Amino acid sequence: MVYVTGDMHGDESRLYDAQWRKLKSGDILIICGDFGYLWDGGKKEKSVIEYLGSRKFTVCFVDGTHENFNKIYKCRETIWKGGHVHRISGNLFHLMRGQIFNIDGVKIFTFGGGESDDRELRHEEEKGIWYRDELPTPQQLETGANNLDEAGLKVDYIITHEPPLLVKNSMLLRKGQQGRVNKLNGYFQELAKSVKFNHWYFGSLHEDRLVTADYTCLFEKIIPLGSKEQPK
Repeated sequence: MVYVTGDMHGDESRLYDAQWRKLKSGDILIICGDFGYLWDGGKKEKSVIEYLGSRKFTVCFVDGTHENFNKIYKCRETIWKGGHVHRISGNLFHLMRGQIFNIDGVKIFTFGGGESDDRELRHEEEKGIWYRDELPTPQQLETGANNLDEAGLKVDYIITHEPPLLVKNSMLLRKGQQGRVNKLNGYFQELAKSVKFNHWYFGSLHEDRLVTADYTCLFEKIIPLGSKEQPK
């Protein structure tokens, strides 16, 4: 069974949640960005990474904006389920941008990254606070577009950190908030218009909510891939 959840931000308490304990051997959990457990390389962090990689289920994540990209990109790149990944440890993988994974006949397009709202406050890359790699490169955007073209502009599911532009704007407007929209939101908006998909899951906005019939925002809930119901 494949499941999806939202931003974890390196929060160890999430690993003891009842939802987490229900994951079984052979299951796959995909995290919609801001994984956050790979950060400072400390002893405690290494223990958590080893724990995650040794589970009988598989843990995967698209990257978000609060990641240590230097550490992620130093991990070995390989192929998993037809797409490019970084193997972090054992059964723990980073799903690279613009890839299509085939899991039991289901095609899943993934694309991490975004732009931090607090970028100006965190602009101290040498201290590991902010990384410019959170923003996609033109090559990564092109890779995603090319892979979708090769798939006939049709996948079963899309999993990202950021949502398309109109979805993000509507969520912020509903909460009376202003937030940063970026070129990646615009890129996703173009994909939303041209690609056929069953459902799109994303994180970033720290809500568990069925936004429309086609989009689900995830934060703390773990739901089955394919669910189009309000996360409970």
